[in-house]
Amino acid sequence: MGEVILVYKIIPENMDQFSSLREKLEALKPNRLEEEPVAFGLMAFKFTKIIPDGEGVLDKLEKELNDIPEVQSCENVAMSRSL
Repeated sequence: MGEVILVYKIIPENMDQFSSLREKLEALKPNRLEEEPVAFGLMAFKFTKIIPDGEGVLDKLEKELNDIPEVQSCENVAMSRSL
């Protein structure tokens, strides 16, 4: 069983909650958390995490991300097996 590299683009509910959302995302211990501009002063997070390849692990992570109240949308933008 290997590992999977997941990258999500996370849009905050509003920009006033940006730092609060950052703290909650950091609590999920991502391998990388970057800010990226979207448009007109809006920012999003690029959340990268390496997880074990197993049944239900991906669904659990997506549920954790979507259950954060400050998250407007969470989109998987990349998925790859690690070597």
